[in-house]
Amino acid sequence: MSTTARKILVIDNYDSFVFNLVQYLQQLGAICTVVRNDAIKVNEADNMMVF
Repeated sequence: MSTTARKILVIDNYDSFVFNLVQYLQQLGAICTVVRNDAIKVNEADNMMVF
């Protein structure tokens, strides 16, 4: 298993459950970035995910 942390972009659709998911992902070692659905465009999301 790889020890590299996964970077995950989570799109928040104004649903409070998204932060529960983020917390679970972080417990598994992921690095999460949460962005509101109306605060980002698809091409901006693509640019954010360049590692």
